[in-house]
Formats: sequence, C-alpha cells, structure tokens
Amino acid sequence: MSAEFRIEHDSLGEVKVPSTAAWQAQTQRAVENFPVSGRQVNQVLIDSLIRVKAAAATINLLLGVIDQLRAEAIITASAELLADEDRARHFPVDVFQTGSGTSTNMNVNEVLATLASRASGLSIHPNDHVNASQSSNDTFPTAIHLAVIELTLGQALPSLDALANSLEAKASEFAETVKSGRTHLMDAVPMTLGQEFGGYAAAIRLGIDRVVAALPRVASLPLGGTAVGTGLNAPERFADAVISLLDVEMQSRVAASGELVHLHEAPNHFEAQGSRDAIIEISGAYRVVALSMFKIANDLRWLSSGPATGLSEIHLPELQPGSSIMPGKVNPVIPEAVQQVVTQVIGNDAAVAFGGAAGTLELNVMMPVMAAGILDTISLVASVSRLFAGRCVDGIVANEARLLRYAESSPSLVTALVPLLGYEESARIAHDALETGRTIREVVTERGLLDPEVISEVLDPLPLTRGGVHR
Repeated sequence: MSAEFRIEHDSLGEVKVPSTAAWQAQTQRAVENFPVSGRQVNQVLIDSLIRVKAAAATINLLLGVIDQLRAEAIITASAELLADEDRARHFPVDVFQTGSGTSTNMNVNEVLATLASRASGLSIHPNDHVNASQSSNDTFPTAIHLAVIELTLGQALPSLDALANSLEAKASEFAETVKSGRTHLMDAVPMTLGQEFGGYAAAIRLGIDRVVAALPRVASLPLGGTAVGTGLNAPERFADAVISLLDVEMQSRVAASGELVHLHEAPNHFEAQGSRDAIIEISGAYRVVALSMFKIANDLRWLSSGPATGLSEIHLPELQPGSSIMPGKVNPVIPEAVQQVVTQVIGNDAAVAFGGAAGTLELNVMMPVMAAGILDTISLVASVSRLFAGRCVDGIVANEARLLRYAESSPSLVTALVPLLGYEESARIAHDALETGRTIREVVTERGLLDPEVISEVLDPLPLTRGGVHR
C-alpha cells in the first residue's frame, strides 16, 4: 500500500482507509456507500453518542464486561475527543445512510477505538470494547433523544424565553396606546397595542409550555434494549446505571435542566425502539411555536406596512436598504427571515412525522433523517428567536398619533352605542359615518341622540379596550 492508505478489515473483508483517518473499515464503507448530500451528521448528536460510549465504558468496567485499562482508555479518549474543537473531521458519514444509524454508531466506535488504542498501546476493538453491551438500535436513538434535550434546554428554551420577554416588555410599554382592532382585516372595536403584543407574548409562552411538556417522553431512553428490545448481551443493571451517569453529566452541563427533566430508562423497550413517537411529539410542539412566530412576524409586517400607503401603525428598526432600484425603501427583513425559518421548520416536521410512520416491526429505519430534521428545527428556532427579539421587537416604536386617529375614526366604534341606542340605530349611524367620511362621534352629536357628556364618556376609546363604561 502507498503511504496514503492503510488496510483495515471487517466482516466483509479488506477496506482501504486513508492512512491519517482515525476511523476504520465500516466508516470507510459508509463514506463510499452514501455520497448523497455532503451533509455530516449533526455534531451535537455525535457528541451525545460519544458521551454514551464513555458512560457505557464506566459501567461495563463496574460490571466486569471490559477490563480497567481498556475502560479507562475509552473514557479518556472520549473526553479528549469532546474537547477537540476540530473533532468533526473524524465523522465524515453522510446524514442519509443506513436507517438505524449503524454507520454513525460504528464511526464513533471506530474513532474511539483507534484513539484509545494509540494512547494506551492496547488493542481496543470498536465492537467488543467500545460497543460492549450495546447495539446501534438502542444507542443511536438514545443519542438522538439526548441531543434534542441538550439543544432544547441549552439553546431553544432560553431563546424563546428572551423573545417572550421582549414581547412582554412591549406589551407593558404600549399598555395605554389605543388602536383599532381588526378582524377579517377590517376595522373592529378599539384595543390597545399592548393587548396585541400581550397576545403575542402569551402565544410564545404557551409554545414553551408545549415543548417542555414533551420533554419527559424524550427523556425516556431506549438504551438497554440492544438489538430488538430484549436486552440481549446487556447486563441487567447496565442501562439504568449508564442513564444515571448521563443524567448527572447533563445536569452539570446544562443549566437548570434538573428543574425540567431527568433522563430515565424506557419502561417498554419494544416501543422505545420500534417507534420514535417522542421525537414526533416534540417536533410537533416546535412546529406550533414556530407557527406562532410566523403569525407574529406577519402581523408586524402588516402593522408596519407603508410608510405612506400602508397601516404604518408601528415602526420597525431600519436595518438595511430594501431595494436595488428604489432609493430609500426599507423592508421588514427580520420578520421575513422569521417566516422563512418557519417554512423550513414545517418541512422538517413533515419529514419527522413521515419518518416516524416508517417504524417497521422492531425498528424505525428513518432515524438519521428524523434526527437531522428535529435538530435542525431546534437550532433554527433558537437562533431566529433571539434575532427576532434583539433586532426587531426590542426596537419597535408605536406611531401613536396614527393609532389613535384610526381608533377614533373606525366605524366599529359605534358598537359602544348598542346598549344605549340598539343595534339597528347604531348600524345606521355607522353607515352614515362611512358614507359622509365623518366620525361616529360627529354623527351622533349632529343627530342629537345623546348628551355631549354621555357621548364623550361612551366613545372614549381607552375605556372601551377594557370592556367599556357599561361593563
């Protein structure tokens, strides 16, 4: 062989592997078999698998499955690999691969075996030692669940909380800012801009609650089921002990995680390996909160439209020129970016759901694409939430004069007169106001239907935002 390659062996025979690569035969076969997208498996998922291997080595040592020197070498190699900022170079396997994730599991096994062997001088086997008491069928889905939890606790929930805080701050700032409500995109009764933003904040808070509610199911790990759920070749106490280690490690790494979720062994390993329902559930929860963000972003585009020929009720931060041909044009670029992210999240959720339906007998064979979808979703939601808050919501300014003018000129203001004048008379007033271009107040005053003091009290738009003077 040339210096560029070395010969490795697996159960199918010899394989040429780049001489500098830490991976071995099965990884190389996967590299050659799956030149599909050029996208590597999400690094958070890889890191989760490495942590599983380190915890497994610790418990395999305690249970007498592997010897102390090999266990310590695997644990040390795992820690050093996680600390390597350039570790992605060791994991070249494409996202689209064997449906169980075996290629990625073996990639991790082989890299750790190589690194541990080099450092210790021992012969450490990827299957016999690194993968001891495990199967790809339980370790890969376990790593997916761990990665989902880590990204949710470490990135998505803090980012969504920041967005909710920004919206709540605007709700407080605009608490007395009267505006016209709109239903069917048509004028409706008065409300405050603060109430509108309070509704947006509540939607994000409810979305956070939905994601958090799904976490206990995601924290139910299939580790210990090995090949089909029976636990063949795994010692009786192996899974529970490994998961306990992983939980302690997660609590130390992800702030406040213990307040929300603790890792535990799945009560039924056949369900845990044959189905990926928990991933489908949390993907759906992210889809809901993303759709709430789409609605908010779309509303902000409407409310800021103009500035001369639209609603122009609020001003968004001006971040960049909006046209290559129209000087001075500025567009709502952050809301548009949010809507594009949500579009991708919907596509990811569709892939996760369809992949979840492909569980066949004792195994789901769409796990790599499901993992790619849900982890992409969480990362996108996390990053765009902070962007939405910091570069858009925090800088919103109300056009108070226009808001009040719209509220006072809305024909729907006549609704406040219904208890005094009845529906039919109030409808005639509204039609008269629309036809003549006058306000409701002007029409009622001209007709002498109520005393001026009563008119001023009943048609004051701010009390109407709290139910009106008759409430």
